[in-house]
Amino acid sequence: MAKFVFTVPPLAGHVNPTLSIGAALLQQGHEVGWISIDPTLETRLPQGAHWLPVPPQPGTLPEAERISNISQQNVYGVESIRFLYDDVLIPLNRYLYHCICDLLDSYRPDLVIHDHQVFAGAMAAWKKNIPFVTSVTAPASVKMKDELPAIHQWENNKILQLQQQLGLHHPEAITLSQQLVLLYTTQLFFGDTQLSQEYHFTGPVTSNRPAHVAFNWDAFHAHGYAYTILVSIGTTFDHAYKKDFFEKLVAAFAGENIQVIVVSTPGLLNSWPENFIVQERVPQLQLLPYVDAVACHGGQNTVSETLQHGLPLVVVPIAYDQSYVASRVTATGCGLRLNYKRFTPAQLRQHVYSILTEPAYKNAAETMRHSFEQAGGTAYAVQLLENCLQTQPAFTTLT
Repeated sequence: MAKFVFTVPPLAGHVNPTLSIGAALLQQGHEVGWISIDPTLETRLPQGAHWLPVPPQPGTLPEAERISNISQQNVYGVESIRFLYDDVLIPLNRYLYHCICDLLDSYRPDLVIHDHQVFAGAMAAWKKNIPFVTSVTAPASVKMKDELPAIHQWENNKILQLQQQLGLHHPEAITLSQQLVLLYTTQLFFGDTQLSQEYHFTGPVTSNRPAHVAFNWDAFHAHGYAYTILVSIGTTFDHAYKKDFFEKLVAAFAGENIQVIVVSTPGLLNSWPENFIVQERVPQLQLLPYVDAVACHGGQNTVSETLQHGLPLVVVPIAYDQSYVASRVTATGCGLRLNYKRFTPAQLRQHVYSILTEPAYKNAAETMRHSFEQAGGTAYAVQLLENCLQTQPAFTTLT
């Protein structure tokens, strides 16, 4: 049996796939640990996991904590990528690097699985000569090299500068593994871009993830509405436009013959219509089998989990990789797209009714669901990780 360790950022969408894979590795008899600055992660780890918290250090932790302020930023498009690197990822990874090195020395894993945004995990593994693989929760980051080469080069330069500051003398950015890169989607959703042999599509990995969220299932099932939709713009955004979004949602569906499950703070609005159920957190994976469609911000995990259940979507991208995800939803025929700043309640209502009543969207979502099933999911990801232990990777060049 082997020892694996995940290095993850304090973002649920990046952590959740690792919880599924890690639980499966534990079931196979392996040892599995998680390295994170998020103190709440310990309560979500599967039984038997090793919790390896990054300890606070005076003068550096506040810089890393900037990631918790990401939800307050009104940033869009390219501006959001600059913010993500300059204000979040570079400070976070600068802080994490030496801590990860120390934890690798004490835990001594056989394989490091680093989130693609925690490139400090890759750097530390390279420094310690430990094999590492990359967990990619945002496939748009892989597409960027070909589709947005200038931005990709800008990101690489930022990472190279950080490496030099950390004393890592390597001519290329130490970011993605040359042995294995896990992509939690399928070629059908990803698109026609051809990738080198280290990239593997696993489809969504959502098994072994129990729900720990209270929900009034009796009230939910007691409804007599024609349809049920789930609406979420994720946990990343908490600025002024969030309230505006949900006010438009209320204007679109108040009194309609639709039950609307909203993922939001109930106190965000003074009141909600009777056909709305509003909770800050919901058991999303357990709810989706009872839902007819989803309206969301285009987060990769939410979209993947929706399509994994063969459900069509209305996608309203806000920032970061969400525009790419939205473009894949529309390109594959699985749903419709709206502009976050300019959409009207009437447009939202029309789009939702379109995906509910026009069979083409549901049929396309079912096709995507089938591709996800064929990909192998958690079991395939575990098989790939175990196979890594049988080969010796070369770390002389990295991309």
